[in-house]
Order: sequence, then structure tokens, then C-alpha cells
Amino acid sequence: MSDSALDAAGSSLPLSPTSKPAAKLAAPRAQSDARADSAGKEHVIDAMRGFAALLVAYFHCRQIEWVGMQAFHQNAGHSFSLNTIAAYLTFPIAWGSAGVPIFFVISGYCIHRSAALRLAANPAYRLGAANFWVRRFARIYPVLLAALLLTFALDWFSLQLPPVSHKIREIGLEAFLVNLFSLQGVAGKTYGSNGALWTLSLEVQFYAIYPLLFALRRRIGMTSVLAIVGVVNVVSAYALERHDIQFFTSYWFSWTLGAWIADAKAHSVLQTRSSRWLYALAAACIALGCAAFHFGQYGAFQLWAIGFAFYLYKALEPNDRNKGNGSGRAGWGLRLLSRFGDFSFSLYLIHLPIFVLLSSLLFRSSLQMSIWPSFGYMLVAVPAAYVFYRLVELPAMKWSASFKPKTKSAL
Repeated sequence: MSDSALDAAGSSLPLSPTSKPAAKLAAPRAQSDARADSAGKEHVIDAMRGFAALLVAYFHCRQIEWVGMQAFHQNAGHSFSLNTIAAYLTFPIAWGSAGVPIFFVISGYCIHRSAALRLAANPAYRLGAANFWVRRFARIYPVLLAALLLTFALDWFSLQLPPVSHKIREIGLEAFLVNLFSLQGVAGKTYGSNGALWTLSLEVQFYAIYPLLFALRRRIGMTSVLAIVGVVNVVSAYALERHDIQFFTSYWFSWTLGAWIADAKAHSVLQTRSSRWLYALAAACIALGCAAFHFGQYGAFQLWAIGFAFYLYKALEPNDRNKGNGSGRAGWGLRLLSRFGDFSFSLYLIHLPIFVLLSSLLFRSSLQMSIWPSFGYMLVAVPAAYVFYRLVELPAMKWSASFKPKTKSAL
């Protein structure tokens, strides 16, 4: 749900502040190091984006196709068939909605990263709000419009196959416009079967308010901004979220955590390595989020966001050479996940109506005892998302990039 290639300042290459006397001598090596460091960081970000998209997609897939763990256990008991073993192995997917706060933290990091680096190099730097909004519009809305049209087409077909899935909500013009203008959660529900769109309205609202957040950061610093946003988040949760009104202020802290990480990394003078205890803190917060999920999703989201922020802060540190070159099993896994990260936005936007249609076609929307069809659903949705990415999202990215401010080349 975030795009690292098109950040707030229009640059995917970090800027390293250097002193003027040493600039000419240090430039070639500094640029090389910056590019290498940037590539490594993007690898982590893209991999986490891919992981989050797959996690959320299969979380929804399992809900739509399968009877659920409790009903399955009552029926299967302690059987040791392949289906039983595979089904029990999917148990952690019960917390698959954790992918959403991962997206929020990554989005905050990606959007603020380049602006933070520019601000570190030049404290007088100001964000061009109008250009930022134009590029965000070009990046998001063509893809959203196409996803809504695809949802309409797939849901219309699903509605012809009774009994109709309970996942399909209103697909009329009013619901279409509510979602097109990112007002779902405030002025209406998500469109048709595409319940995942509830987070996209929050993302658009994050982008709309970002220039104000950046202006506050210039005046009072990012840590103070994070504290203020935290207070706003708590008040909003009490005033809005508990009344089922989903507005960006209730999830703003998660997004701003990512922006804080980008700011901290941009302004760190020494490349000191933080304690590995950050990974332990990350694991503890994630575990607490899983426990809190039993009492409600909202509290779990906040804990998962904090846990992932701990992880991301540590994971973005420069790796040693053996790890940094992407060798070994961990490097191979990151590369694979980063490939999914390339089209994670497309996968997130279109997977649900595909799953609902498949369930309507194959099983007349009835939940199945076998877990195997859920894997087949994913094998359909992932390639479909890649095609959608190539046909719709890539052109939108290029259109957005065309609005990037032109920078003067050095003589």
C-alpha cells in the first residue's frame, strides 16, 4: 500500500550531507555507498511489503474458503491426514491482519524518507505540498479506479450465483463514489466484497495531512510530533473508533512511527549499531498483539505496529558484507519476498473479489472442510495481481513519476 519509488520529495536515492571542501573528493564513493545502502534498504522494505500483502491475502482467503479452526478441529479431531496437518499449520494465519499495521509503518517510512534526508542536508528545505499531492493522486487514483471497476465486474458475476456470499456489500453508484473519494469508514462501507479497501481511505488521509506533519516536524522535531500524534491517536480511538468510525487519526500513530524511523535514520551522524534487544522487543510486542487480538483488533494493531517499528529500525541498519550482498538462505528469501513486494499494492487491492468469485463458482459460497482449495485460490490471485500491476499500476507509477520536480544537474 505504499510506494518506495515515489516518496515525498520525488527521489529514491538518499542524500548524504557532506561538507563542501570534501564534496568533490567524496562524491563518487559517497554516491556509490549511498546507492548500495539504498538498495539494501529497499530490499528489506520491499520484502516486508511482499510479506504483508501475502499475509493479509491468505488471511482473507482462509476466511472465505475454509470452515475455520474451531469447526475443523471438532470435525477432524486428531487425524493425521495431509489435509489435517496442512490445516493446523495455517493456525498462525489467524493473526494475518497484522499485515495492515506493517503496511502503515512502511508507508510512513517511505513517504517521509527522502524529505527527511533532504532536511538533514538542508535545514531550510521545504516540502512542495501541491506537487506531493499531485504525485500521490496520480499514483493512487488510477489504480483505485481500476480496482473498483474490477470489483464491480467480479461481484456482479458472483451475485448471479446464489446463494450470494455474505461478503458482498452494496455495489451501487453511491457506494462506488464513497470508496472512490476514500470516505469509506466515515460516509459509508467498503465497496462490494472488497473489504480491504477500508485501509486505503486511511492511507489517502495520511497523504493529505502529511505536508502539515512535515511542517510541524520542521518546527518542533519528529519526536515531539510523534508524541502529539500519539495523544491524538488515543483521543480519536476513544471518540471515533469505538463508535465504528474509521478515520486516519485513530491509526496515525502507526504511520508516524514509520516517518519517525525515516527521520531518525536520516539524522543519525554516526552509523552506530543499535542493540539486538530491539528484535526481542519487536517479538514481545508482536506476541502481546496476538494476545490482545482475542479482545479486539484495534489494540492488537497498535501493538503490532510498535513491534514492527522496533524490527524495522534494527533491520534498516547497514549489514555486514556477507549479509548485505543477499547471499545465503536469508538473502534468497528476502529477494523472493521483494518480488512480491513489487506488486503488493495490486495484490492487496484485488484479492478479495477474486476469492469471493472463486468460492461462488466452485462451492456456491459454502465453507469447505478441506484447506487445499485456499492454496489454489492464492495461485489464481497472485498471477492476476501481477497482471493488474503490469497493466494498471506500472503506468500509474510512470505517470506519477512524470510530475517529479526537475533537479539541476551539477556542472
